[in-house]
Amino acid sequence: MTGIDDSCVLYDGDWTHRFVFANGSRFHIAEAGAGPLVLFLHGFPEFWGAWEHQVRVLADAGFRAVAMDLRGYGASDKPPRGYDGYTMAADVMGLIRALGERNATLVGTGYGGLVAWATAAFHPRSVRRMVILSSAHPLRMRAAVLANPAGQLASAGPMLKFQIPRYEHVLTRNDAAGIGQFLRRWAGPGWVDTPDFREYARACRTAFQIPQAAFCSLEAFRWGMRSLLRLHGHRFRRQLRIPIVAPTLHLHGELDPVILPSTALGSGRYVIAPYEWRLLAGVGHFPHREAADLVAGEILRWAKE
Repeated sequence: MTGIDDSCVLYDGDWTHRFVFANGSRFHIAEAGAGPLVLFLHGFPEFWGAWEHQVRVLADAGFRAVAMDLRGYGASDKPPRGYDGYTMAADVMGLIRALGERNATLVGTGYGGLVAWATAAFHPRSVRRMVILSSAHPLRMRAAVLANPAGQLASAGPMLKFQIPRYEHVLTRNDAAGIGQFLRRWAGPGWVDTPDFREYARACRTAFQIPQAAFCSLEAFRWGMRSLLRLHGHRFRRQLRIPIVAPTLHLHGELDPVILPSTALGSGRYVIAPYEWRLLAGVGHFPHREAADLVAGEILRWAKE
């Protein structure tokens, strides 16, 4: 980990890097294009670079495409606390306002999808439309874990290790080999032997060796477990029952081993706006990388409507 800092994620491309203050923290964004705002939220174990291809496509099509590093990731601030669902949803709402916009189309994958669901429930005026990848509505996820322990609980089992104190050191040893293992284990078979996978896995492993990044990323999962028996967790789940009023496109990999398609499919019951579900054949947990062109086209279609 010696010599690695957050400059490793500030690489050149068809975008501009800058830092924006929102909700009391400083967030790194990569921005391209001009027009209606489309804000991209990455998952675990990723960073803003998850969305390189989609940022280019949306910017070329007349949108303001912004990919952020979530709190604790990449070049964004890494405070010791604030990894609860309330705060991370407020981060997104605050960033939209700090960018000078009243609302945005949110695109979230994996854990970023959970943040998008919460933002749409808690701050509905800030979310114009929404695209969710590889994620289930938090209440649907909870119900599936309780109702199907041999299915969804077993699939999410590896993430239970995140509750172990100092487990972040397991992930980051040997040049963050554990991060590479998660990427390989969760990806579809058609992507793992490609140059894009090798390059992206190398970038994610480096990003997780930024001091405190691994610890902060796990804190969000730890809060999710700790909150189950606490009053603020009950309040969080109760507030999530507010119906989603943003039109939602839901894309999910057929081979996703983390969030089972049957779990994600039930999320539509929480959306009272137009809702569209699409299952992506041969794709695992990272559709935005495994089927980058298809996903970019679907996001563009949804954002234009």
